[in-house]
Amino acid sequence: MTPLATALWLLNLVLDTGGQLAFKAAASDPHAGDGLARWRHMLARPWLIIGVACYVLEFPVWIAFLSQGPLTRGVLLGSIDMVVIMLAGRWLFKEKLTRLRVIGILLVTVGVAVVGAAG
Repeated sequence: MTPLATALWLLNLVLDTGGQLAFKAAASDPHAGDGLARWRHMLARPWLIIGVACYVLEFPVWIAFLSQGPLTRGVLLGSIDMVVIMLAGRWLFKEKLTRLRVIGILLVTVGVAVVGAAG
């Protein structure tokens, strides 16, 4: 991968992970209430806006990344997002990492490493 493709991939990883974590923070606020009150509460806090902003910024970064190489490699390398998001969810939100999830993380990581090594 070229330095530009690597930088775009890393930026995409940060934006996608940031967006998912911001949405989780917005959705898991214990003071949000139910129904329409929940949505009003989420819209009044910055997390939902931060999540949307991450995805708005991620879109052109992802397109630029995909323009740097084959689609099959780009999409597979994009799969590492799932690993980072699961680990960040564990760290920030104390979510469980079951044995099957850990096996999934390892399989995705090995797959990305194989794709990356294939050049």
